[in-house]
Amino acid sequence: MAISLRAWAGRIVARPWLLGFVPINAATSGFGVVLPLLILIPLHGTWGDVAVAATLFNTAVILSSVVWGHLSDQYHLRRAFLVINFAGYAVLYAFLADVHSLPTLYLIYTVIGFIAPAGASASNLLILEKFSETERANAYASFQEMSIIGSLIGLLIGFFWTLRGDQLLTLLDVLAGLALVSAFAAWFGVSEAKRTLTTLHVAKHEASLVSRIRESVAFRIPIPFFPKRPSPTRRGLARFRRWAAEELHHELPLILAASFLFNLSANLYNISYTPFLYSAGLAASSIFLVNLSNSVAQTFVFPFTGTLSNRVGPDRLVQRATYFRSLGYLATAGFTFVIFTHPAAFEANLVVFGVLGGAIAVYTTASSLMLFRSLAGRDAGSLLGVNSALGGGAAIAGAGLSGILSIYGSYRLVFLVAGGALLVSLPLWTAATVAWVRRRHVAAAVPEPEEPPARSLERSAATKTH
Repeated sequence: MAISLRAWAGRIVARPWLLGFVPINAATSGFGVVLPLLILIPLHGTWGDVAVAATLFNTAVILSSVVWGHLSDQYHLRRAFLVINFAGYAVLYAFLADVHSLPTLYLIYTVIGFIAPAGASASNLLILEKFSETERANAYASFQEMSIIGSLIGLLIGFFWTLRGDQLLTLLDVLAGLALVSAFAAWFGVSEAKRTLTTLHVAKHEASLVSRIRESVAFRIPIPFFPKRPSPTRRGLARFRRWAAEELHHELPLILAASFLFNLSANLYNISYTPFLYSAGLAASSIFLVNLSNSVAQTFVFPFTGTLSNRVGPDRLVQRATYFRSLGYLATAGFTFVIFTHPAAFEANLVVFGVLGGAIAVYTTASSLMLFRSLAGRDAGSLLGVNSALGGGAAIAGAGLSGILSIYGSYRLVFLVAGGALLVSLPLWTAATVAWVRRRHVAAAVPEPEEPPARSLERSAATKTH
């Protein structure tokens, strides 16, 4: 019994130092709800102000992701980067607790975006470096468990803290304290690994890729068709045409296009969702509970996504998850036609946002598996850079579109556009599957090249000699 209990504990916590990621995940998940509420309630901002803050943050994340990726490759300082990330959050959250104007909030939130990728790059590479090949799948599963547990704790803290009324500013101090705990845990509990890997190694490990994509942080972004050394314009254009012609026969462009639409709709929806809940009359504590339903659904669904992908196939799962997400978005649009009482509005959104959480867990694993298999035998690092660039573009575009629609549209239009974008992506996923199957059949039908006659004669002579 004791042995099985230790084995179970080992699957949950692959190494004790991974527990240090629980407080920081609690802090960031709580902050994700606090930030829009801070704009809407104490600062008396609008939905458009939330969209502006998100646009600035996402832009900073994308720009700094490239920098932190290069720094992670150049300097073997995983622990230092984690401490910069976690301690930086603690300081900036504490500053936000004393903010009195929207411009100041924009500035601080942009700085948070600049330091956000530091911890993502460092933590992912740290696991690659400190665990052997056979341990990595369990290590990344454990890392995700720490993320999920931390997320649940952060949202529960936010719920209980705001039950007493408008306590958002003091809650920021609590979240700052949690981030500081993780900073101390990283400094005193994490040691540097002996071997050094780079961000491009992420593309070679399926579990690492799934983990990295869940965090939505960019890789290094080299463009695959650009030559590494300067060359004449004509030569560069010829390389681009050659690259584009090759990609037309591959499923990867379809996967990238479908992923772009998914990320665009997700950012558009999520940025507008908290302001929508607040406009529907939900209190801050109720908004925390609605977000908690999303995390709880991910907690229960995510551990089974790998098994489901093997049993059903990632292609079918991606389409089903996308379809359910689109239904959730359209259902939210339907809520705008109904005048809810407060309990009914809370319960309806609790269910819908929970379904969306389960769907995103399935989608992330299945889409990552499809992306991983499409990268086989290719310049995976560069292509993942393109994928990350598109993901960053979708984040910025979603935030910007949310801001535009906050002026010229409505919540209903936002949710309809988000649902429509997902529905448009469904045929792209189907086409990607068809292209992959066709490519496999073509590869299987190509005969092995015949051996040159001269070499055949030489081999025959050698055989006779022996």
